[in-house]
Amino acid sequence: MQKPKMQEIKAFVPAKNFETSLAFYQDLGFEVVFSEDGYAHLKYAQCSFMLQEFYVADHTNNFMMHILVDDVGIWYEFIISSGIAEKYQVRLTAIVEQPYGMRDFTLTDPSGVLWFIGQNMDTCDNA
Repeated sequence: MQKPKMQEIKAFVPAKNFETSLAFYQDLGFEVVFSEDGYAHLKYAQCSFMLQEFYVADHTNNFMMHILVDDVGIWYEFIISSGIAEKYQVRLTAIVEQPYGMRDFTLTDPSGVLWFIGQNMDTCDNA
């Protein structure tokens, strides 16, 4: 029997305040492909997710996403220089070399979703 093919998997990211979260992700560089009735399809290059107007504190505060990038330092500097953390009053951590082989940092979105933004250490210049 032939195995069925899959195109992609998209997470539905919760938003406490949909408009604020939508603006936050646009400031990070995501493009709004579609937005209607409390749902938005957000895309950055070949990566995408669905933002949904849905909020349950226990769920949202335990929801995590991961972005694998080519250069974590460039992303970190972009976020620092853009002032996104201050504008949205969200938490941004320093870059850390992790025992699991990544250099990463975290950024919490306005709803409390925790985003890990990281680079494999074997692709780092100084790893």
